[in-house]
Amino acid sequence: MEAVNLKKKQCKIVVAVDESAESMYALSWCLSNLISQATINTLVLLYVKPPPPVYSSLDVAGYIFSGDMIRALEAYGNDLVNSVMARAEDICGKFSSNIKVDRIVGSGDARDVICNIVDKIKADTLVMGSHGYGFFKRAILGSVSDHCAKHVKCPVVIVKHPEKI
Repeated sequence: MEAVNLKKKQCKIVVAVDESAESMYALSWCLSNLISQATINTLVLLYVKPPPPVYSSLDVAGYIFSGDMIRALEAYGNDLVNSVMARAEDICGKFSSNIKVDRIVGSGDARDVICNIVDKIKADTLVMGSHGYGFFKRAILGSVSDHCAKHVKCPVVIVKHPEKI
């Protein structure tokens, strides 16, 4: 008689989150549609801060940045990260309790940071929200989700917010 393997499969899903309603909707969609009771789920909330600006004591307009101003800007950035992660964790709390939630905060160009982290941690799936930019805006700004879909090694789910369809 053949032994049945009762060990649950582990599944690591990365959800890229930011300040937008689109990313929070993508997180909710992921929790509703991709999380299975048959797996051990690890949900990785990934937030990417813009690269830190390089400050000189004199900016282009000739204003002097004080150390206090630089510290205030850095504190604002940290508050923003904490706010986004708190919103995301609140959404996670409304769903199944058998989900392990990890937080990763990167810094730099979102396209590169997301791709590097997803590949580094060997994610099974990457979930991202779509901002719904039109052709011209996407051509100028570039699409983070398009870039990631082309460059990561795992499947990518790009979730459109229903109001943007």
